[in-house]
Amino acid sequence: MEQRKELIPGAVLLNAQKLLKAFVILFAVLFAVNQVTAQHLIPGFDKQEYKELMLVSVQSAADSLYSSKYPKPEHFSMLYQSNPIGLDNSWDLWQDERGVACISIRGTTLKQISWLANFYAAMVPAKGELQLRKNDTFRYQLADNPEASVHAGWLVCMAVLSEEILPKVDSLIASGTKEYLIIGHSQGGAIAYLLTAHLMNLQATGRLSKDTRFKTYCSAAPKPGNLQFAYDYEQKTQFGWSFNVVNPEDWVPETPPSVQTVSDFNSTNPFANVDEVFKKQKFPVRVAMKRIFKKLTKPSFKAQKNYEKYLGGMVDKMIREALPELVVPEYRESSHYVRTGTFVVMQPDANYYTHFPKKSDQVFTHHLHDAYLLLLEGLPN
Repeated sequence: MEQRKELIPGAVLLNAQKLLKAFVILFAVLFAVNQVTAQHLIPGFDKQEYKELMLVSVQSAADSLYSSKYPKPEHFSMLYQSNPIGLDNSWDLWQDERGVACISIRGTTLKQISWLANFYAAMVPAKGELQLRKNDTFRYQLADNPEASVHAGWLVCMAVLSEEILPKVDSLIASGTKEYLIIGHSQGGAIAYLLTAHLMNLQATGRLSKDTRFKTYCSAAPKPGNLQFAYDYEQKTQFGWSFNVVNPEDWVPETPPSVQTVSDFNSTNPFANVDEVFKKQKFPVRVAMKRIFKKLTKPSFKAQKNYEKYLGGMVDKMIREALPELVVPEYRESSHYVRTGTFVVMQPDANYYTHFPKKSDQVFTHHLHDAYLLLLEGLPN
């Protein structure tokens, strides 16, 4: 009997240990499932997601009469709306019932300074620093490629906005919000490109936590930079994390005008050693080839210089009326703007043209939210 009494506690202890181990495994499984289900943002274009964000975007409009024509967002509630800052820029912070946050960037307003931001189309390096005010330097890296360049005006807008946006994001991350949608229509879409690139760099450098997720919907956005910037941005957001939704009848995504010179090619190209090629030719052929080459290339270089002169130096002086202490990086000798990111093209049909005629004296008829929302109805779910 004494031997039996000694065995019972050991058996009970063994069973207790097995039970505890089973509970630990069960808890780990439940925790893992919870972590997976807590991730609400998934890659890929989502029609309903974009529609909800367009209803968020329209609430950022400077004109209340404009926004009042549209229904309110169904799932998002506004947490914060900025006052006009910088070049008449503004942004909103929203959050839905799942806890997903949304950064909404306002587009061009009717004020002259807002339009000057668009016309300030000289290119500057995608890595560098600019001075917004004395003793206030904004350091940025929007691409890893040293040849990447971006639009000067929208870079200034992004820098001003990020001074407000980043502290708000820090606060939300500290409270557990790790998923962010970014939406911008028109000029707001151009700024959204650059803001997304900036936030991703802050993640790469450890300034923002690695497990924070950003998904971006640019809408009717113009071209934000050159081909090297586009490649870098597309590589970092590929497989469904950034889109530009466009109406083919909309002229805004076709801007800014682009000038490509032979200097815009990668360093390994047929034009890099063209002088050596000419030297190998016989005298009459060499002279003729040089003459033809100059006639073909000189106009594009001249156009680029004029672009830089008028949409750089001249506009810069006007911009300083709003930001008198602004100092931007030295301009790149390039104006090679290209379309960037994954495009979602909403092709108009006959019904669309009954509402928005192709020949119209209203230049923004194909650009505003109502045209985009109507086209969205025709996209498959």
